[in-house]
Amino acid sequence: MRTPAGQMLNKVPEVTIWFWIIKILCTTVGESFADWINMNLGVGLGNTAWVFTGALAAVLAWQLKAERYIPFVYWLTVVVVSVTGTLYTDILTDSQGVPLALSSSVFAGALAVVFGIWYVRERTLSVHSITTRPRELFYWLAVLVTFALGTATGDWTLELTGWIAGVSVLLPLGLIAAITVGWRLGANAVLSFWLAYILTRPLGANLGDWLGSPSGDGGLGLGTALTSAIFLVAILATVVYLTLGRSDVIEDQDLSGTPRELSPARERGMLAYYAVVAVAAAALLVWAHHRPHAAAAGEEDTPAPVSSPLTPQEATSPFPPAEIAKFRTITADTLAKVNSGDQQAVTSRVSDLETAWDDDQSALEPKSEKAWSFLDGEIDQVLKALRAPHPDKATEVDALNTLLTSLG
Repeated sequence: MRTPAGQMLNKVPEVTIWFWIIKILCTTVGESFADWINMNLGVGLGNTAWVFTGALAAVLAWQLKAERYIPFVYWLTVVVVSVTGTLYTDILTDSQGVPLALSSSVFAGALAVVFGIWYVRERTLSVHSITTRPRELFYWLAVLVTFALGTATGDWTLELTGWIAGVSVLLPLGLIAAITVGWRLGANAVLSFWLAYILTRPLGANLGDWLGSPSGDGGLGLGTALTSAIFLVAILATVVYLTLGRSDVIEDQDLSGTPRELSPARERGMLAYYAVVAVAAAALLVWAHHRPHAAAAGEEDTPAPVSSPLTPQEATSPFPPAEIAKFRTITADTLAKVNSGDQQAVTSRVSDLETAWDDDQSALEPKSEKAWSFLDGEIDQVLKALRAPHPDKATEVDALNTLLTSLG
């Protein structure tokens, strides 16, 4: 008897269309929704992660308790896992200051450990074999780690290459296409599945960043709230369709099918093909890393000076008072945390300021480009001071007080 997840996964990767479409939708929601809730709940990154860890425990218990595959329950679990995994990576990066290269390595090691224990215990990593509770638990643990790993590697790629999110989407998309070709030509199905599964995370994360980021940062300017809403509606519509049409359901009499049998020599040859693809991807990243974007990034660290300072009235009057009040509240809260000496909380709270400002760019900048640029420059100075490798409290306080004065 298969577990609920096993009933769903029996056709993967042979029947790919619904599984992979909704999987990418879920990964995109994981990125945009995690950013949105972190900014709007106002409880900090750590507390937000605790909230979603509790939510994950609840929906996972629901999924494990189900006696059959229920599309809504299964995909709700995937969405919550996606958000939770993203938050774990964000905590390491934004709150703890862990470099993305290190967090990527840590999560890759953690995934290797999960797979290692899973294989030693069960002698298989195939999703076709999820017929017991331990195997389903291993599956969900691996999924959680792949989301955290995919988030870290996706962000690391952006940091390494200087690509905008719209361009960075092409790398995981191209790699997934290469894996699909390899699988069709005879590559090991289990390896192909998990490689593609991991890569859907940076694909979805970069897609979410591209849709939600301001146009000035190379995005489409939809904002995290609208991006999350669009993809949540798309997921819900797809799940409703699957629930009614049952095109992703495998009846008990169909469970006796065996996976395709391929030549070991063919599998070894395709393993070499995957190695070539990996080397080519690494070479592309190294090439992009040494492109002139490094100099440009350095220039962005020092914002261009505003030609003429604006008074608080001139800087804020073009914008809705509620929006200015929101930025003022976050800035004052950040200043209080600086004065209390809680640098971890400072790093987390100033990320809220950055996210809120970036999300509102598409709405605020058209109202007054001059006022927006002025405040943007002062916020950049705050971010530079608070994210310095060795922050100086006096510099932090000065930058925050300057911004507070301009916000009125």
